[in-house]
Amino acid sequence: MEVILLERVQNLGELGDKVRVKPGYGRNFLIPGKKAVPATPENIAMFEAKRAELEKVEAEAKAAAQARADKLGGIAVSLRVNTGAEGKLYGSVGPTEIVDALTAQGAEVEKREVQQPDGPIRMIGEYQVDVILHPDITVTVDVIVASEDEAEVSDDAAEASEDAAAE
Repeated sequence: MEVILLERVQNLGELGDKVRVKPGYGRNFLIPGKKAVPATPENIAMFEAKRAELEKVEAEAKAAAQARADKLGGIAVSLRVNTGAEGKLYGSVGPTEIVDALTAQGAEVEKREVQQPDGPIRMIGEYQVDVILHPDITVTVDVIVASEDEAEVSDDAAEASEDAAAE
């Protein structure tokens, strides 16, 4: 099946490319998602008439994604979670928790944009997570997962040192 791409599709092509794809991929993903249209003579003529408009929309989307990337650059997210022995988490840290933490810091990120290459986080430590804002724009965010128990221990130690200093 041949389709004309209406936007850049990763690992497939750019806006306006005429590509051959498997029929199921075209019918079930590209066409319903408005990412492509079948390559019929009518659609080719329609696309050529709207090419400038589609390129302008794509450029605006890329500029908006770049502005969001500039806001996200250098942000580190710190999450406090319940842990068991040896730093193993009860549950895991997934895209939802990362998005909530980024939103709390004022960043606009959707759950589908967060990519965890190694899957959900299940141990305390420092991790890097990719945020794909546009097919051409990816930002890496540092995620620091710490135990809530460590926070309580460090707070108790700080209070003890303040009490000792007061005496």
